[in-house]
Amino acid sequence: MDYRPKVIVALRDRVESATIAAWLDAKGFDPVESFGERAALDRMTSEASDLVVTDADFKLQDGLRKAERARNTRIPAILVGDARDEPKGPAVNGQPMYLARPLDQATLACFVMMAILDHRPERRSVRKPISLTDAYVNGLPVRIVDVSNEGLCLVTPPDRSAVLPPSFNVRVPLLGVSVGVQRVWGRRAKPGASTTWYGGALTQNPKAAEQGWKAFVDTIPVVSGNQRPTLREG
Repeated sequence: MDYRPKVIVALRDRVESATIAAWLDAKGFDPVESFGERAALDRMTSEASDLVVTDADFKLQDGLRKAERARNTRIPAILVGDARDEPKGPAVNGQPMYLARPLDQATLACFVMMAILDHRPERRSVRKPISLTDAYVNGLPVRIVDVSNEGLCLVTPPDRSAVLPPSFNVRVPLLGVSVGVQRVWGRRAKPGASTTWYGGALTQNPKAAEQGWKAFVDTIPVVSGNQRPTLREG
């Protein structure tokens, strides 16, 4: 199955929540309903997600900041309701998006896509196609296909069907360093294939890890006339 971006739906109205979840599911997202501020905060802290849709007057700021520190990346959010409903204090994620009621499916889908895409950092340096390089994602063996200062492309072996989470850690034994990465896209090598390709952007990492990664990018040779490797389907 193709990757479906996970969206936490944290609304106090259960009918509205169920309706939004159904809309998102129909549009190819993976909605996860969470009722009540405490349940929403617990879920945001414990589970990686691509977006949070919540009431504008829910007091989720501190919890979101805690979840962001744990994941080392900003969590985009859509606040449903009037901007004046937001409790006093810092914005939920620095640049909140407000969606006024009454809601409609097309507008919601548009806002969700904008929020997710806006959160994805652009690659600012040249991509370097490289020889398949062994690495590990949260202990799962993978292979890196190309790299840049801001990100990488990797492929999972054909005998591994697990979907990579929205945020993960990449360890390259050759480097002796680990870096935090946010998944940007994922797709099958071809229809029905068990090999999956992923593109990711580096999140905020310790200075030593950033320097180690950039040294790796600078020194690893480019594969001339590189063709995407074809891994034998098991």
